[in-house]
Amino acid sequence: MNGGAKLLGHSIHPILIVFPLGLLATATIFDILARLMDNANLAAAAYWMLLAGLVGGALAAVFGWIDWFAIPGGTRAKRIGLAHGLTNAAALVIYACSFYLRMETPATPPLVATVLLVVASSAALVGGWLGGELVERLGIGVHPGANPDAPSSLTNDSAYAAEAKK
Repeated sequence: MNGGAKLLGHSIHPILIVFPLGLLATATIFDILARLMDNANLAAAAYWMLLAGLVGGALAAVFGWIDWFAIPGGTRAKRIGLAHGLTNAAALVIYACSFYLRMETPATPPLVATVLLVVASSAALVGGWLGGELVERLGIGVHPGANPDAPSSLTNDSAYAAEAKK
């Protein structure tokens, strides 16, 4: 299935998720290390990564919902897409709660803020798996003519589609 928001022939949502996932996962790792090493600098770095990850995640979510509306209704993909979106939205809310709890003291967050990061990261892993299921198992966002020798996405799709039908 090919649809949703595109940029230069590629879906925008998977392009945008890379940075928030990396930032939020690293914030979690840094926060845990900050606790284990009693290092305020790591906790402060986690705070700023968390903020950047939340902004990027919110932007990626907008394009994810646009893509979800392009999935045909009544399909397993539509249901998995909804679960993917809601799971990741819940993860973002939990990350945001952790961010809120550490706003006054970024270098010394309360323990519950770190626990929330671990919970949110676990939810993000589940949401990411569901996203992988959408693309790799159900073909959502995959160009209908995808194959190992397909031309660049920057080529004229209509000419490629006409050639593929021959």
